[in-house]
This record gives sequence, structure tokens and C-alpha cells, in this order.
Amino acid sequence: MLMLAIALPSGRMLEECVKLFESSGIYFPTEILESRKLSATSGNLKFFICKPKDVPIYVEYGTADIGVVGKDILLEEKPQVYELYDLGIGRCRIVVAIPNTSKPEELFFKGDIIRVATKYPRIAREFFNTKGISIEILNLSGSIELAPVTGIADVIVDIVSTGRTLRENNLKVWEEIVTSSARLIANRASLHIKAEEIKDILHSLKKAKQPL
Repeated sequence: MLMLAIALPSGRMLEECVKLFESSGIYFPTEILESRKLSATSGNLKFFICKPKDVPIYVEYGTADIGVVGKDILLEEKPQVYELYDLGIGRCRIVVAIPNTSKPEELFFKGDIIRVATKYPRIAREFFNTKGISIEILNLSGSIELAPVTGIADVIVDIVSTGRTLRENNLKVWEEIVTSSARLIANRASLHIKAEEIKDILHSLKKAKQPL
């Protein structure tokens, strides 16, 4: 079999990936699980661990043949990769959140330009364009919930799992834009050159997700 390179996201989603892959019979090298090593080989599989946003870059440019990435990143970055399968892990929502004291009818529908803090500028812009609402994007890289608290932005567009962080910062969901979960993606050339190897991985993952 040909060597297959797999890019996986670091952080919380990696733990979910490990559980799903190992339940499908795909086991990770111990040096990745028990150390800070970011690449390792097991049989015909080579694993890379990288920041979630970088996974589709490694796949698009062929360093990795396949990878696991959130749908939110695919929607925001629009990488030239093939989306194979919804793995059903890492579920979350991208929402528009506003201060608890704000009234949507006063905030959005007076014709004023709304300042939106987000790390998803493309998704935010496309959403508000469909609403006919004029916005100014404030592109932040983290602690998005802080923006309305400090007055630097009127609203935020951010990813939410439980909503706890929003509540703790006196924010509420105005509208959900899209739901997101982890997707298996493939390099377009690898999909043809290593079709059998990718097919085997995909079959194993699908089988692991089926209810007993």
C-alpha cells in the first residue's frame, strides 16, 4: 500500500479524532499521544498534528493526503480540497451574538453601520449581506466576547458550543448562521493517486460511526 499522510487538528478536537479513529481500527503512534512530537509514522500512515486552521493548507498543497477540519474553517477559508465526509465530531454553531441589553430592532434595522467583531470575516460579511445590513468588520483573533463589553464592537460573530462564555459576558444569541462539525477532506490529486488507501480509511470511519 502507498504511504498516506493525515493532517489532524491540535487541541480538543484531536482527542475526539483519536477516539473516532481508534474505534475504527486506526491507531496512533504513542510518540504523538504521549509527547509534543508533531509527526509520526505507523505502518503506511503518517500523521501530522497542526493548528486547526492550517490543516486544509497542508492538504491543499499535498503535504497531507487527507485531513480533519471543522466545517467553519472550510466555509471561511474556501480551500481547494475535496470534502469527503461529515465525521460528526466537534459539533458547534457559528452565531451572531449581541449584548443582553441590546434590542435587535434598534441595533440592526435603523440603517446604521454595525461594527462586527469576528475571526470569521467572510462568513460574517456573507451573512449580513443577505440581510441587507451594512457592517464594518473588526477582525480579531481571540477573546471575541470582549469586544462588545469594551464597546469596540456592537456585535460578534463567533463559534459557540455550550453558550457558557456568551452568558458569562452578558451576551445572547441573536441568530444562528450555520452549524459546524469536523469533516474529512482530501487533496484532489491524492484522491486519484491514492484512491484505494483513502477509500479504506473512509470505509473504516463510516463503519465506526454506524450504531450497533
